Amino acid sequence: MDEGNPVCITFQNSTKGDVSEKLFCEIITDARYGKQSLITAQRCRVGKFILNKNRQPPAEYYFNSGRYASYEIAENAVLSLCRLEKEYGTLKIEPLSKKSTKFDICILYLKPEKAMRIIQAMAYYNGTPADIQTIGAASVCSDCVAGTLNKGISLSFGCKGSRKHSKYSSEEVPIGIRYDMLEKVEKALGIIPGTFD
Repeated sequence: MDEGNPVCITFQNSTKGDVSEKLFCEIITDARYGKQSLITAQRCRVGKFILNKNRQPPAEYYFNSGRYASYEIAENAVLSLCRLEKEYGTLKIEPLSKKSTKFDICILYLKPEKAMRIIQAMAYYNGTPADIQTIGAASVCSDCVAGTLNKGISLSFGCKGSRKHSKYSSEEVPIGIRYDMLEKVEKALGIIPGTFD
């Protein structure tokens, strides 16, 4: 990453944590710049749905955003998002620089060329394209957390909410990597040719 730290997310069974007044993507950004958080909930209604803290799909919210042609399409958009299927009590969110034990997911904010290299590192082992699914909404919670747990790696182009509230650069894309994939990615990055080789 050119700026800040990679962010580690650990799903914990404990129910002792804070109810944050921040949005999930803002908490991730805080960790990128050094803050550790232990949360049981956060205030984003879409994030609550994605992270399994609210079972009610926020279709009305999506429809009222003006980004979908009808209520039915907004509802379809919400239901198409990748949701977390893992049970947990709290989320521990912290910069990689402060992490000393195993975690579940690492989120990075990369320029497109560096994100491409991560995808190429995965292809080094299996020769198949990355399965990237994004709708331009719920990018950090759905694409980079829930999607990453399911697929091992997930790239997003961001969303209006995360770009607005967590203010990452327009030149950056968030990417999630599951813990068990990190060593393989790191190893492959040292083997595959560089962009200008």
